[in-house]
Amino acid sequence: MTLRKFAGLGALLSIVMPSLAMAADEVAAPVLNSGDTAWMLTATALVLFMTIPGLALFYGGMVRSKNILSVMMQCFAITGLISILWVVYGYSIAFDTTGMEQGVVNFNSFFGGMGKAFLAGVTPASITGPAALFPEAVFITFQMTFAIITPALIVGAFAERMKFSAMLIFMAIWFTLVYAPIAHMVWSGNGGLMWDWGVLDFAGGTVVHINAGVAGLVACIVLGKRKGFPTTPMAPHNLGYTLIGAAMLWIGWFGFNAGSAAAANGTAGMAMLVTQIATAAAALGWMFAEWITHGKPSALGIASGVVAGLVAITPAAGTVGPMGALVIGLVAGVICFFCATSLKRKLGYDDSLDAFGVHGIGGIVGAILTGVFAAPALGGFGTVTDVAAQVWIQCKGVGFTVIYTAVVTYIILKVLDMVMGLRVTEEEEAVGLDLAQHNERGYNL
Repeated sequence: MTLRKFAGLGALLSIVMPSLAMAADEVAAPVLNSGDTAWMLTATALVLFMTIPGLALFYGGMVRSKNILSVMMQCFAITGLISILWVVYGYSIAFDTTGMEQGVVNFNSFFGGMGKAFLAGVTPASITGPAALFPEAVFITFQMTFAIITPALIVGAFAERMKFSAMLIFMAIWFTLVYAPIAHMVWSGNGGLMWDWGVLDFAGGTVVHINAGVAGLVACIVLGKRKGFPTTPMAPHNLGYTLIGAAMLWIGWFGFNAGSAAAANGTAGMAMLVTQIATAAAALGWMFAEWITHGKPSALGIASGVVAGLVAITPAAGTVGPMGALVIGLVAGVICFFCATSLKRKLGYDDSLDAFGVHGIGGIVGAILTGVFAAPALGGFGTVTDVAAQVWIQCKGVGFTVIYTAVVTYIILKVLDMVMGLRVTEEEEAVGLDLAQHNERGYNL
């Protein structure tokens, strides 16, 4: 009788358990969220809008009229180049987690695997996100726009003197050896070097801005100063374009920061709010610092202050509160003003459009202050309980990024200079890169 009972129970379980397993699978199956998907589609378009037309106009207005097309052309060409490299192998280097293990430092802590090369396995049904809520194709495109704008930012440091062919090859190699690995170390998850350190970088203060700013500084030093710098006047030819570009960057940055929540939720809403607060504070901070120092506020100054605030709040957008954002923006605006003016003049490097002074310095300020204002005790929404310890982690992340980017960028540039040369000739520089490199004019004689 007892044996029959157990036999009957076994038969019952053999019927029930598969059904329960199927039910559990159905419950666990990811379901696409149309609201999150709609927001991420919008955010992706906003971030692309930052490069073309935003950055193209912002930079285009600041160069001399004979070089406007060359700068805009570089932004457009980088957009095309990085888009292709991203789908071929960049996405895989940055986000493939093969071989990664939390707390274990190995090759894959620095460099992702090739499991996602050529977007292998990505279909319309592939879903991703914090809770697997929107298509992986959207995530790929969203992250692609970050990969596009980062090398485009570097253009501002060597504007008006680099050969177009050398620029393309430099950007391809730099993206492969610098951008994608840094993105992997910070954002890929458990096992990524800086992820395991606990570095806070919500939307790219380290990955995008410090990375691009430091690379820009190295590039402008390796290429040398523009002919006639600093004695020859090299004033921006159309600050109207620059202000329009800055406005586009300001608007697009809501996709950059709020989109990095990867969902239409409260974190995205707070990221949007603190982005606006920090940007406004930095714009005013730069404006008043310039007003006090030089006697008059300038349109170029307030536009630069806007970008400095956007840069500085980027790593902090998901963890700081409104008052933390106010302080970060104000501090960034003032510090970036002095670095882009006094420091640059004192050290004598020719960072044409202040890529380092705004993006490099702004990214460093924002990354370090994230460690302070992410603490709930200071109005933040992070998990920071020991501010000093988190600031040290942030400094470690900043230091690693600065050293890694500077060394690798320098090697790439020196090798390219030996192989093909980096600079246009003095005659081409005098004529302007629009005619010399593209046989076109961006202005009427």
